[in-house]
Amino acid sequence: MPNFHVAIDGPAGSGKSTISKRVAEELNLIHIDTGAMYRAITYVALKEGIDLDDEQAYDFVEMVKINYTNDKIYANGEDVTEKIRSDKVTKNVSKVSSFPTVRKHLVKIQKQAANGKNVIMDGRDIGSVVLVDADLKIFLTANVEERAKRRMLELHQKGLEIDLLTVIKDIEMRDLKDSTRKASPLIIPKDAIIVDTTDYSIEDTVQVIINEIVKKETYHGKREK
Repeated sequence: MPNFHVAIDGPAGSGKSTISKRVAEELNLIHIDTGAMYRAITYVALKEGIDLDDEQAYDFVEMVKINYTNDKIYANGEDVTEKIRSDKVTKNVSKVSSFPTVRKHLVKIQKQAANGKNVIMDGRDIGSVVLVDADLKIFLTANVEERAKRRMLELHQKGLEIDLLTVIKDIEMRDLKDSTRKASPLIIPKDAIIVDTTDYSIEDTVQVIINEIVKKETYHGKREK
């Protein structure tokens, strides 16, 4: 039974989702973007109008059905793939994802999604919490300015004008929140391979990860042509 797992962790703007999706396409793995799941919960919380600072208000998460299929994410049957990328969701997802109530529920879903499948999963606590026995753990990183440039380019492509300094400050704040939260903080798993992508293209990074995957004796897949 297939059960090959690759865990990709890293801070905001390190290219986790983009890289993981490309590797998945190359090696015919299932890609699971856990960050999208936390954004989906944030979207629902904003839609419901709850007090985002009150953990007790997040009891609703047990009732939210999150499905991640073919790089599209659904919350209670609603396709929220584009909606979760709004500025409002982006500014609040770090807060929402810091609550143990939210994380406990989504970690359970993430583990179930990977069970018995060949998966590449990206997020901030994959190698340390979700897939602790992953066949391969990668920690992607890059300096703050490079990560900010990448994020700014994404925003510009969506028609949003924002200056580099503002994006840098936003990413630095996100890094601080992610690394200091009490529940599953962003850390580098002790058995992870660190890949600094500051001077790498997307193609370079994809190839580095593919090379590490095919080295694994537990990997029996075939590269897609």
